[in-house]
Amino acid sequence: MSASTRRGERYDDRGSVLLEFTGFLPTLLLVGLAVIQLGLVGYSFQQAGSGARAAARAESLKPGAGQSAADAAMSAWYEPQVAVGGAELVRAEVTVDIPTLIPFVDVGWTATRTVTMPADED
Repeated sequence: MSASTRRGERYDDRGSVLLEFTGFLPTLLLVGLAVIQLGLVGYSFQQAGSGARAAARAESLKPGAGQSAADAAMSAWYEPQVAVGGAELVRAEVTVDIPTLIPFVDVGWTATRTVTMPADED
């Protein structure tokens, strides 16, 4: 008769759930970081689009105002690279670096958006 089948004794499995959870925790953290990273990618593209629209609008009304309008329209922790130009049609291109959450990984991702608007005729 084994120890687990004797009367009054039972198999002691306390702590096994903690051990399984500890083994699964790195995978759970990695999935959580990946979800947050995807959110940051989407937010970066949204911010680049907002900056490009603001830069094109400001540049079409007052030449030279595109960079400051892009800076004002975006979150303060983004440093946009803004390129504006055009005469009848003003084209603004904004590029931002996408921040990475995973430690020791710097992939150099960027988000770029381009907007074209007609220039003000005044």
